[in-house]
Amino acid sequence: MSTTTHHDLLIRGGTVIDGTKAPRFDADIAIQDGRIAAIGQLAGHTADRTIDAKGRIVAPGFIDSHTHDDQAVLSQADMSFKISQGVTTVIAGNCGISAAPLKRDMDLPMPLNLLDAPREERFTTFAAYLDALRKTPSAVNVAAMVGHSTLRAVTMGSLDREATPEEIAAMQALVEEALAAGAIGLSTGTFYPPAVKATTEEIIAVGKPLTAHQALYVTHMRDESSQVMESLEETFRIGRELGIPVVVSHHKVQNKPNFGRSAETLPFIRETMKKQTVCLDCYPYTAGSTMIRTDRGMIDGRVLIASSEPHPDMAGRDLGDIAKEWGVSDAEAAQRLQPGTAIYFLMDENDVQRILAFDDTMIGSDGIPVGEKPHPRLWGTFPRVLGHYSRDVGLFPLETAVWKMTGLTARNFGLQGRGTLKEGSHADVVIFDAATVRDAATYETPTQPAEGIAAVIVNGVVAWQNGAHSGARSGQVVTRTTSKETA
Repeated sequence: MSTTTHHDLLIRGGTVIDGTKAPRFDADIAIQDGRIAAIGQLAGHTADRTIDAKGRIVAPGFIDSHTHDDQAVLSQADMSFKISQGVTTVIAGNCGISAAPLKRDMDLPMPLNLLDAPREERFTTFAAYLDALRKTPSAVNVAAMVGHSTLRAVTMGSLDREATPEEIAAMQALVEEALAAGAIGLSTGTFYPPAVKATTEEIIAVGKPLTAHQALYVTHMRDESSQVMESLEETFRIGRELGIPVVVSHHKVQNKPNFGRSAETLPFIRETMKKQTVCLDCYPYTAGSTMIRTDRGMIDGRVLIASSEPHPDMAGRDLGDIAKEWGVSDAEAAQRLQPGTAIYFLMDENDVQRILAFDDTMIGSDGIPVGEKPHPRLWGTFPRVLGHYSRDVGLFPLETAVWKMTGLTARNFGLQGRGTLKEGSHADVVIFDAATVRDAATYETPTQPAEGIAAVIVNGVVAWQNGAHSGARSGQVVTRTTSKETA
């Protein structure tokens, strides 16, 4: 217990859910110098500022385990789409795509160009990217990975082939530089064109520096459809050969012939967890979102255009309707709309619920902060889990829901001092109403802020309160701490 009785901030009378899955309890929380100074009945304590949390839940700030916020944390630094739903930390650099290292004179292939900054503002080293974040902080904390597709793009003249030994060596050097600068791991997106031709052996070789750093391997797997089991096997093999933890990004089974196969994938993941460190996340929706694609597996179902550079007026419309209007096939219409993003309705609700309810599943939005009609998960993921899936559907208790977005994620990514409410921890806090919290973002109105989020505090500074952004940008660059370093 802190011996100081005057603090920067006091949160009075709330019910604490501390991010460990422990039962909730009533307590006050005192914050000093960006850290939690005391938790308990603090009747005699005073503060420069007090927040009344009576009747509300006080929890650790949510950690978004899967984002594409790499450029947004600089260009949209208030990060309202995350702060408004209680997110205080984002994991960036997913799916093989990172904002660094890039060359200023290169044209970026899809989907790398979705995150692109003006050429003169590109970061040629990972260190330069993190330095920019430290110099001009965003409203949220950022932990970032280096992307394998990005490395291929800056190293290889042609991406439609395997990498040569010389190119692999060049990528290895860039991975080492990124890890030394503070990257928490390497991500891949072998589902996407820039990395489709990368072999398992290439990824293992490029990832060699991860071993010494005990950094993470995080992957949008090669296939989440008919070859999902083989893709899981490849992912686990990479982790075994490098001796590092792996994270299966946005785990799903997509396309109708595969509906129900989460009953096959999850036991396989559980068994593998007994032999090596495996983590996974998911988002609470039956639709995904990515670059506009033309392959049949992706455009067989409903496709909603989220953004299109050549046809921005088509955002929010169904691909099928656009194709009819233009008198062309869906594939031709998709091609005309590129580059851009789309929402794909490819999953079954039963699989989504089964994966969400799996004990070790973290929560990640996978939102793409581009355009006026993004997937509603960009604004609604975390309140949707709290309100719809925990409270209304009863998929798991609120303590479990909070843990899936805080303590579990901080542990898996090695974010020491975050994800739980305890004395000495970084003061990342969200205050919400358990009875009313819900996602307001829909496919029709996807940028509606969540309801029931009363206040959000990042490193001891109030960033969001009563439905409004404070203007604070108190986020920090967060690096990984391994169990060896804390032992």
